[in-house]
Amino acid sequence: MKTTSYIKSSLLPYVTTLVFMFITCITSAQTVNSDQTQSNNEFKGIVLDSKTRTPLAYADININGTHIGTITNNEGEFLLKVPIVYMDKNIVVSILGYEKKEINISELKKDNNKILLDVSLTELSSINVYGAKNAEALVRATLNRKNENYYNEHAVMTAFYRETIKKRNRNASLSEAIIQINKQPYYNLKNDEISLIKSRKSTDYSRLDTLAIKLQGGPFSALYTDMVKYPEYIFDINNLSQYVFSFDTSTQINNRPVYVVNFKQSINNKQPLYYGKLYIDSETLALTSAVFNLNVEDKQLSSELFVRKKPRKVIVYPTEASYRVDYRTKNGKWYYGYGNIQLTFKVNWKNKLFNSVYTLNSEMAVTDWKLNDTSAYQGEKLKPNVILTEKTSGFADPKFWGEYNIIEPEKSIENAIKKINKKLERADS
Repeated sequence: MKTTSYIKSSLLPYVTTLVFMFITCITSAQTVNSDQTQSNNEFKGIVLDSKTRTPLAYADININGTHIGTITNNEGEFLLKVPIVYMDKNIVVSILGYEKKEINISELKKDNNKILLDVSLTELSSINVYGAKNAEALVRATLNRKNENYYNEHAVMTAFYRETIKKRNRNASLSEAIIQINKQPYYNLKNDEISLIKSRKSTDYSRLDTLAIKLQGGPFSALYTDMVKYPEYIFDINNLSQYVFSFDTSTQINNRPVYVVNFKQSINNKQPLYYGKLYIDSETLALTSAVFNLNVEDKQLSSELFVRKKPRKVIVYPTEASYRVDYRTKNGKWYYGYGNIQLTFKVNWKNKLFNSVYTLNSEMAVTDWKLNDTSAYQGEKLKPNVILTEKTSGFADPKFWGEYNIIEPEKSIENAIKKINKKLERADS
């Protein structure tokens, strides 16, 4: 017997769907042939605060003059694969609130690189910026300038996507994929398309107790955090009155001053909406980054947003729904670079004393892209309701990704990968 259940929005939750399924079997990992490549040099390291030595998560690392890059994981670690033809170039390391740093690639070691960034704070006046006399006016001006600030050319983006599910603190499911995004111009109302290049997965249903959880939407969920391209999922000009905006302490990105705007839903609106921070370039009014959460205080309403279907004896509700989107800039224009979603759910079985807590994280980083090159778009086209774990047959060895740039796995995921590979080795012996 199988019962399914989903996470579902004009809000982002409606495009991020969770599937709850009674366990009837245990799946096994399968090997996939690895790619071999000698056209790249690989560099590993960590990005740290220069004073506190605190790891800096979500720092951008790009090869100067190219569209190739990666991003640090939650522990500040990175892995960057550099084509040999670019070995004479610099890498550029940047993150909100810190001074940008350039390093010649020839100075990097193969492993254990430590890149230190200095904090950079800038005080900005909160009035008379492009005529904006309050925070809401600034946000309106930002939304009105998307055609000027963002790429309005067709692009084919290569991206790395990772999706994990944990029960408590134990990894239960891991899926990774290389995808291509057929990115439409920002003025174009046509939705972006995604195709699957290669993927791998491993699911240990024994750790999920009696429920299996699958994410419906996969890479599309992370892509839809692009609130400039998809304002209907978060807010646009027409519904700003549902929110209250205020200025926070300003900061910098890429040595440019950035306004920080707080937002939250108005007290008169009882529907679950968002709260968080917008980071807006003070010179161009481009949105450079956004970090926000869904208000899940009302368990019933927030559960209705996420859950389409579930076993009758199970009560499911979110305790956290957090989102992040980062944009990168090249030649004065901005484009989507990174999206992250973290969802935490409590699952209560009726007539049971204890509940279960599941955390789902999906993230996607653009690692390369080409303008106006439709011939570069390839792979199997995915639908927005895709369940990635059902499109993937098994796991693979660490060299599976070949020349593609990926997000360095965190320690817990890395340990899970090592255990999977040991199982594969024993199965092959």
